[in-house]
Amino acid sequence: MTLLQISDPHFGTEQPAVVEALLRLADEIRPAVLVVSGDITQRARRAQFEAARVFVSRLAPPAVVAIPGNHDIPLFNVIARMFHPYAGFERAFGTHLEPEWQSEDFMVIAVNTTRPSRHKDGEVSSEQILRVSKRLATATPRQIRIVVTHQPVHVLRGSEIHNRLHGHAEAIPAWSNAGADVIMGGHIHLPYIAPLHEHYTELHRRCWVVQAGTAVSTRVRARHPNSVNLIKRDDAHSCLAERWDYSAERNKFHCVKVERLNLDRGAH
Repeated sequence: MTLLQISDPHFGTEQPAVVEALLRLADEIRPAVLVVSGDITQRARRAQFEAARVFVSRLAPPAVVAIPGNHDIPLFNVIARMFHPYAGFERAFGTHLEPEWQSEDFMVIAVNTTRPSRHKDGEVSSEQILRVSKRLATATPRQIRIVVTHQPVHVLRGSEIHNRLHGHAEAIPAWSNAGADVIMGGHIHLPYIAPLHEHYTELHRRCWVVQAGTAVSTRVRARHPNSVNLIKRDDAHSCLAERWDYSAERNKFHCVKVERLNLDRGAH
């Protein structure tokens, strides 16, 4: 069973060739669930949400877990931002802004970290931290437990510290100690994996951050092409995190990195 994570497609800036290549990849791997970790559109316009909806419809996964990013809230329409910030997202992806999905192999819990009052920054409240922690505590030992946010809880570059999720210092130990294996995000268009348990001494178990690049947008970072992530079960104590980059020369996504993430099941 495979989870496909795409992030920051920024429909309105999508590249048709990359979109088609991603659809071909999805047809090959046939993911059990598609996770869309925010910034689905460039400017939260109706046509952009419709293009995203059509894309997901063509991809046709059995399940979709999608959350809004800061770009999915109107920026210039102040009235809409104040009174109906998620109207476009809800038309395309439904009214549940914090969806959950689970199977025998996965528990996926999404958190809406956008705030209409903020321009770019994300935030997680104490109520959200507690809700997620309680849900994680109900997972089975077999399930790979994944929390999805838009803004990253951990960054590798000093220049990205300002992009960290507000409330990350409280959320990371709470979610990890409640059973989270992976905290998945986007926002900064940089793909990477990092062991949170090596950076936060208060963690009592292994927990990994898995960040995605931009899936199909022209808004790629230097030396980081369009990319997506796959999460696959390996065995009872580990899963595989695969990064697939788009190659313009090959006109396809190809696997460029595989990391085995050890799952801590000692207390569960």
